[in-house]
Amino acid sequence: MTCDTLCEPTYLSGFGNEFASEALPGALPVGQNSPQRAPYGLYAELLSGTAFTMPRHELRRSWLYRIRPSALHPRFERLAQQPLAGGLAAANPNRLRWNPRPIPGEPTDFIDGWQPMVANAPADRPAGVSIYLYGANRSMQRVFFDADGELLLVPQQGRLRIATELGVLQVEPQQIAVIPRGMKFRVELPDGEARGYIAENHGAPLRLPDLGPIGSNGLANPRDFLTPVAHYEDTQGPVQLVQKFLGEHWGCELQHSPLDVVAWHGSNVPYCYDLRRFNTLGTVSFDHPDPSIFTVLTSPSSVPGLANMDFVIFPPRWMVAQNTFRPPWFHRNLMNEFMGLIDGVYDAKADGFLPGGASLHGVMSAHGPDAETCEKAIAAQLAPHRIEQTMAFMFETSQVLRPSRQALDSPYLQADYDSCWASLPSTFNPNRR
Repeated sequence: MTCDTLCEPTYLSGFGNEFASEALPGALPVGQNSPQRAPYGLYAELLSGTAFTMPRHELRRSWLYRIRPSALHPRFERLAQQPLAGGLAAANPNRLRWNPRPIPGEPTDFIDGWQPMVANAPADRPAGVSIYLYGANRSMQRVFFDADGELLLVPQQGRLRIATELGVLQVEPQQIAVIPRGMKFRVELPDGEARGYIAENHGAPLRLPDLGPIGSNGLANPRDFLTPVAHYEDTQGPVQLVQKFLGEHWGCELQHSPLDVVAWHGSNVPYCYDLRRFNTLGTVSFDHPDPSIFTVLTSPSSVPGLANMDFVIFPPRWMVAQNTFRPPWFHRNLMNEFMGLIDGVYDAKADGFLPGGASLHGVMSAHGPDAETCEKAIAAQLAPHRIEQTMAFMFETSQVLRPSRQALDSPYLQADYDSCWASLPSTFNPNRR
């Protein structure tokens, strides 16, 4: 049977705290995590997302009360289809940009639809990030977990219904979902097909950035992060369980659904967030502020303020700065930037950067608005105006991102990306201030 007490996902709100949910009354043990006999004859299981002895405020772990323990599985075998065929190419200092990749024509589920784009660390390192595009036209009939990292899913086209061990999340374009390392899940496609972006975080789990001088309000609000209500499957029959382990896919066949958690509590949970709820901040005087004010989530490194990975968005917002070049300034910086566009137009590019597309600007790679955007910004009559119908984002990391061989060989790689700056004129005149 399948527990069908939830017709649609129902959520508990919050973030960074202890959560709890049960699909049957009294399924959560009281006062003890691993009693000799758990309620309903369930098995207690701990899913740890961090080391046992980390500081309490850094711990990510959840207790799961399930019908069968995860240990009940046969031997995993390496699958024929692998996500990193060809591996990574040599490091490349050039600016790169890709047109959108179409939805696959052949039947393709979520995990077969990964297209590796860039990475900065092998999967066995406790730091770094790997970035993929995904495209799928078939709901998963199998279940998947990623032993290599935490997954940040950014839909660009089509909704995702994500059935996890702890319950169901449903996200659409302009929403995101985060799946903890090792959490089992299945992706279904309510609209029949979908595409988007994936950041596989190998480092410290994502969390809200500190606000510092901003104060106690602004950016992403903790109450807007949603976690699922417990929802279990008690089904018999063959189910393939696939895991990603050190960059490779391995599978085994179970005789039951592994999404059989009846109750749970803890802090290592899947969650979703609507990017349209982000409280954008900006200047009300002059100059274009640093893009760090657009940070939704961050994975910190051991160096204070230097992120293993940041997730940054550029949503609709007001522009009011006086006597200011309002698009992002020309810059070179320490970080490596992989950008995507969910909807509309990005305000630093007049054309060539399309929804579903991507770009890569590496460490100290000079970039900024293209020639057409620059010319319009310098000549503009400055008045308050609102940037509408846009949602761009950036996966930003302090380590160099290397493109995959598939990404460099892709027919969607733009051979002429550099040309968008080629017509920038010299307007220097030593006789005129």
